[in-house]
Amino acid sequence: MTGQIVSIVVLVLIVLLATVRSVNMGAVAFLGAFLVGTIVFAEGEDELFSGFPGDLFVVLVGVTLLFGLAKANGTVDWLIHMGVRLVRGRIALIPWVMFAVTALLTTVGAVVPGAVAIMAPVGMTFAVRHRINPMLMGLLIINGGSAGGFSPIGVFGVITNGVVERSELPGDPILLWLGSFAFNLALSIVVFVLFGGRELLRRRAEDIPETEPGGSGGTTTLAGATTLNAQRVVTLTGLVVLVVVALGFDIDVGLLSLSIATVICVLFPRDTKVAVSAVAWPTVLLICGVVTYVALMERQGTIEMLGDSVADIGVPLLAAFVICLIGGAVSAFASTTGILGALIPLAVPFLLTGQVGAVGLIVALAISSSVVDSSPFSTSGALTVASSPEDVRDRVFRGLMIWGLSMIVVAPVLAWTIFVLPGWL
Repeated sequence: MTGQIVSIVVLVLIVLLATVRSVNMGAVAFLGAFLVGTIVFAEGEDELFSGFPGDLFVVLVGVTLLFGLAKANGTVDWLIHMGVRLVRGRIALIPWVMFAVTALLTTVGAVVPGAVAIMAPVGMTFAVRHRINPMLMGLLIINGGSAGGFSPIGVFGVITNGVVERSELPGDPILLWLGSFAFNLALSIVVFVLFGGRELLRRRAEDIPETEPGGSGGTTTLAGATTLNAQRVVTLTGLVVLVVVALGFDIDVGLLSLSIATVICVLFPRDTKVAVSAVAWPTVLLICGVVTYVALMERQGTIEMLGDSVADIGVPLLAAFVICLIGGAVSAFASTTGILGALIPLAVPFLLTGQVGAVGLIVALAISSSVVDSSPFSTSGALTVASSPEDVRDRVFRGLMIWGLSMIVVAPVLAWTIFVLPGWL
């Protein structure tokens, strides 16, 4: 118990130290994992490294490398040009197209981080190119992923409904999906209003200047990559392969994107150095460090301790609210999939009493645990930060951190109030 309390205190210190001293939080988190793991819990090297998110590392590096190549060779510019033509120049529709496509991908079975990994690089480039607030674009992509993820064939939906069935609790897969979709859609409307969407309604693509500042102080032509050449055709083919194979054959997005990027580098080595420098290495360090520390807390039972304490609460409605809060708080720093599988069983004892509606709490818990994926410490948020152009990456990170951490409280309060408190489910 003492060690678990220490790990919580150190987590708070990691956040404070990184904020006050402007140090990469991932580096501080690695230090915390090393000190707490070896001194407090007497873990060896193998145990410490077991928490390193190798899959997330490969996803972040692979996706940003692939789209770094696509940006360097003009493929992203070509996609942007085609996208603007598709919406007939209506800038305000672009974020909603990204929301809809991401939701469609996760509805038909794409893992949420995989769908975000595919959509975020193009979406964030659209945002910068057309002066759309990157927070608006990033959040609509993330919310779209969560909106579709709880469909009966979506990954989140399959996991949640499976746990419910194994726990012999009443469930409603369609209501789970529709409730999550409606919540994320409503939240996205709020995001659209808060982050400059109304201003976009008055703008069209032809209002955008034909040039923008270049990286070296010059200018680059926005419409300069409206034709296809051999390199762009190969890159586009690689992107199509990424989407089809990742979604259709459940292949890891990180390994697949890294493999495609490597093939392009071999075929067209001129842009390789530029693309490697485009990998969001500070973001990779930050996310991997924080996730490694949270994994330490999970191994040592700190998360389980928080969950078990809920069982001692004598008021079922309050216990339900606390579980939603825990789901949001932990999922903001860890795997939403893992949280859904862990917290629903913790709720079984008082759900079986019938004092709290099982379906309502499951929907509320699903929403509370998934909406916080906008946190930059969660996979979807991390991918969005990593996909942002370097000149706005810090701003996107701070914005998503504030928004994501606020959702730890806002989402459970709203979800509990709508789905649990009335007792209609």
